[in-house]
Amino acid sequence: MCTACLSKPVPTDEFAQQLLGLVNGAAIVQMISIGHRTGLFDAMSGLPASTSEQIAAAGGLDERYVREWLGTMTTGGIVSYDRDAKKYELPESHAALLTRAAGSNNLAATTQFVPVLAGVEDEIVECFREGGGVPYSSYPRFHEVMAEESDMTVVAGLREHILPLVPGLIDRLAKGIDVLDVGCGRGHGIIELAAAFGNSRFVGLDLSPEAVAYANDRASARGLTNVRFDQRDLSGFTSRETFDLITAFDSVHDQADPAGMLAGIAGALRPGGVFLMQDIAGSSEVGDNIGKPLAPFIYTISCMHCMSVSLAQGGAGLGAAWGEELAQEMLGEAGFSDVCVNRLDHDIMNAFYVARR
Repeated sequence: MCTACLSKPVPTDEFAQQLLGLVNGAAIVQMISIGHRTGLFDAMSGLPASTSEQIAAAGGLDERYVREWLGTMTTGGIVSYDRDAKKYELPESHAALLTRAAGSNNLAATTQFVPVLAGVEDEIVECFREGGGVPYSSYPRFHEVMAEESDMTVVAGLREHILPLVPGLIDRLAKGIDVLDVGCGRGHGIIELAAAFGNSRFVGLDLSPEAVAYANDRASARGLTNVRFDQRDLSGFTSRETFDLITAFDSVHDQADPAGMLAGIAGALRPGGVFLMQDIAGSSEVGDNIGKPLAPFIYTISCMHCMSVSLAQGGAGLGAAWGEELAQEMLGEAGFSDVCVNRLDHDIMNAFYVARR
């Protein structure tokens, strides 16, 4: 076998066991998502070993469904089971990765993407046959799930980890600057910045009218007057020297015209301005991503959402797995001469780019 062939085949029997593991794993992921949405993991983390009736009562849920869910969790190795007492327990070491109290370590929240994407499988299959893409409107829970993911990976780390990547940025925000967030979704990150830095002025732009309406309602409910959200297609984005800071949190690769958007961002920055971009970490070469912890997950999300929503607009279909090499190349072509790529120790999924003209 040539040395370039990094994915080595295995014997049929071994591959059969691998496939069985994947089928079981997929089923467990579906039920972990349900456990997160129903609050079952949160309820169990505060209980000693308990019966299905006690767990259902603690969560305010139907016992019969809880008992069947516990069957998956038990046989899948997620919860412990005392056969004699017929009691279940969520080990503390597992709760550390499955409950809302786990914060950015809560992988149960991430499993929600799987059922969300499964909802468009028929449309994606048709795209395989006919080309084109699936529009944002076909993903009714995507912005909700993405906002929860953003809370864990972006919002929770803004002050401590992300803003300090740009020296002096916190002081500038405190004094007052103009900030734009492109592809803002439900706006959780920019709302937190607006609340923390009252002297600065914030604008969020997104293609989804539902996400923009939600963001404006949320900002209004918090009494914020220094932030607004507008619905806008960011293809061919232009605005000359208007902002001191532009952010893009996991949004560039979804766009119909990411190259045009990046060029527009470069032009929209005032002298001395900074573009802070979070995007998926990884290589533009698929072979270099073999063995990386979330590589299959990222390619799947890319195929079933990120790439497809771009193609649905007649766009480039860049996809979430565009990779750091292509990202740096496109930033350079957009007009950024100074690009620094950063990784955060607690975040295995994302890279953070600090770019200046």
